[in-house]
Order: sequence, then C-alpha cells, then structure tokens
Amino acid sequence: MRSLHLLIATALLPILSPTAAGTDFDAVRRQLVAELSTDAARTVAWTGRAAFSPQVMAAMGKVERHRFVPPALAPHAYLNRPLPIGEGQTISQPFIVALMTDLLELSGGERVLEVGTGSGYQAAVLAELGARVFSIEIVESLSRQARLQLDAAGYRNVALRVGDGWAGWPEEAPFDAIIVTAAPESISPQLAAQLRPGGRLVIPLGPVGATQELVVAEKRQDGSLTRRRVLPVSFVPFTGEGARR
Repeated sequence: MRSLHLLIATALLPILSPTAAGTDFDAVRRQLVAELSTDAARTVAWTGRAAFSPQVMAAMGKVERHRFVPPALAPHAYLNRPLPIGEGQTISQPFIVALMTDLLELSGGERVLEVGTGSGYQAAVLAELGARVFSIEIVESLSRQARLQLDAAGYRNVALRVGDGWAGWPEEAPFDAIIVTAAPESISPQLAAQLRPGGRLVIPLGPVGATQELVVAEKRQDGSLTRRRVLPVSFVPFTGEGARR
C-alpha cells in the first residue's frame, strides 16, 4: 500500500511539472480520477470505502481544479497533492476532497455548510453534486478570489460569506450536512446545533502540530452526535474563535 503519509499530508512535495503551455487539462484530470479510484481501494482498511460513489467520481472528473489555484501552479493542479493558495492556506489534496465529499453521502438538493472556503474548489465539487452550498471563509481576500473563480466556472448555487466559521451560518440553518476544511481541537457547539437530525458533519480534529483525525459525526434525533474516526490527516489549523477552544 502506498504510504498513508503521502495520501494525507498537507506539506508540499517537490513540484515536477514544467509550465502550463501545452498542458492537456482534460487528460491530466482523467489521470487524477483514475488515481483516486486506486487510492480509495488502497485505503479501504482505514476508510471502509473501497470506492467513492459514481457521483463523487464524476464531480471530481468535471470540476476544473486548475481554475482554483494560482496561475503559476495551474500545470500542477491535477497532481494528487495540496498546493498553496496564499495567506498561508492550501487547496486540499484531491484524494481528501473526494473522501470528505463521499463521507457526506449527498444525493442532490441538500443544504451544505462549508467552513473554510479557501480557493472554492471543495465548494465547486459540492455544487457539482447538486448541493446548495453555504461557505464561510475568515480570510476576505480568499473569499473574494473564490467568488470570482466560482462565478467564472458557472457555479451559481454557492453562497459565500466572510466570517468566523466557528459560529456557523445560523440564518441559513439547519443544514443537511456540514464539512470543515481546517482543524479545530473540538467540534463547535454552534455547528452541531445547526446540523439537522440525521445530518452528517465531516471534520478534521486535533491540535496544531500533531496528527489529526478525520471524523464523521452524525446527529441523532435527541441532538447528540455519534462519532467515527476515519483516518489520520494533517490540515491547516482552525483560526478565529475555534483556535482558542
């Protein structure tokens, strides 16, 4: 099995591709999708998922990741690794995007809260699945750039907001699913309250500088959460109120 560290690390590996000139983005995106399929099978012992759903694989094969990275990194957009997007943040590794999306178990039409818009790539994948996406980003410049790229790519079912994701988006709650793309040490009570009964929350949990765990939490009818650990991950730390909890 390929090293789990390679699959989930957020630290950048050496960039090997040369320039964007002549890059066949459709071809390299197809190659990435094939790699994701292989990686899903290789990590089944951790995730319990030997394959991602056809809908998730189709979304990963359609969303143009090169739109959501800095232009200089466009030739590297379909390498299965995170890339820097500025402000000390990264666009998540495609394997992790596919896994977290698959763990939400969306069927289309759900209201999904994303905490940590970043480049907008994860929001685009969710939108491609037919979700109504509400995405919060604490860094205003990243939110502005994400809006430009989502609009350019034609994703109109994504609402963006600048703010602290620890508090969620109460005016639009309840949500059928919540996805968090930065790691706090605990689940925000506000986010838990904004998840509808039966809904799923996918979140990395753990301290700064240590290995974290990707967790799936499901909300019971009585408001409590069940939790299941999926696999070790390494995400950028949560900022704002969540960094102090």
